[in-house]
Amino acid sequence: MDVSIIIINYNTCEMVIQCIKSIYEKTKDISFEVIVVDNNSSDNSCKEIPRIFPNIQFIANKDNIGFGRANNRGAELAAGKYLFLLNSDTVLLNNAIGILASYLESNAGTGICGGNLFDINLKPIHSFRRTLPSIFWEINAIFYESFEKLKYGSNIEFNYTNENMEVGYITGADLMIRRDVWDKISGFDSGFFMYYEDADLNFRVKKIKYKIYSIPQAKIIHLSGKSFSIQETQELMSLESRRRYFLKNHSSIYYKFVCLLSNINILTKMLAVKMQRKNDIVQFWQEKRRFWKLHKRKLHEQKSKSNY
Repeated sequence: MDVSIIIINYNTCEMVIQCIKSIYEKTKDISFEVIVVDNNSSDNSCKEIPRIFPNIQFIANKDNIGFGRANNRGAELAAGKYLFLLNSDTVLLNNAIGILASYLESNAGTGICGGNLFDINLKPIHSFRRTLPSIFWEINAIFYESFEKLKYGSNIEFNYTNENMEVGYITGADLMIRRDVWDKISGFDSGFFMYYEDADLNFRVKKIKYKIYSIPQAKIIHLSGKSFSIQETQELMSLESRRRYFLKNHSSIYYKFVCLLSNINILTKMLAVKMQRKNDIVQFWQEKRRFWKLHKRKLHEQKSKSNY
């Protein structure tokens, strides 16, 4: 088996159906299997997806165990030489899976690769970042990504060239990884429920001296949209995952400096949009600041409880 395609589903039945249809329509010249892991959906996923695609492997979890752990479950059943982690809200535009598998087959030093992602209107969207989350990220954010723009031009999170490009990390929406590399790092860290688990996975692959590459010929639509609205649960979850990522891979002093820079970024952005009277965006940054404070308070409460 060349590729095991793992899709995590949580109440996205129709999207998964369209995704799998595009896999069968576009994927050529390789052997593959499709594994869908359902995180206790409340829609018709558990009935409809296996009914429409009886030849796939379908795993129905009794609980929502998160993105990383669900992928780990799928990988346990996978027979492929390469694992392709594909979001449920994606549609292949071409033989992306074959292109990515062919690249890994020809480049033994690459552990992970991914393609270019587009929105529903075929406009380029976030597909990777040139560097992993770091102090540099936070400084760069304060100055509106100016340092990355100077160094990388327009190719910061989307590959506008027609050439393969080494990057910091590939987003978990379309990440292909060697099975033997996956086994070496034991897959996703199950401590991440959602957010930053893909950055952590890429970090650990780099740590064992494998490269991460963007392959622009592989093209996929990713339907997740951008919005100025923030959901409290997701935002707090993201902040906790961010904390775990930095404390796991760096020192506590490093993380404190990251937090300081991130708060400086929030305050400067808030001041800038206030001066420009962009009230909707002011509210966005105010919410960001509120969630930082709420996250800090929750951590303090947890620490206080643990001292009793």
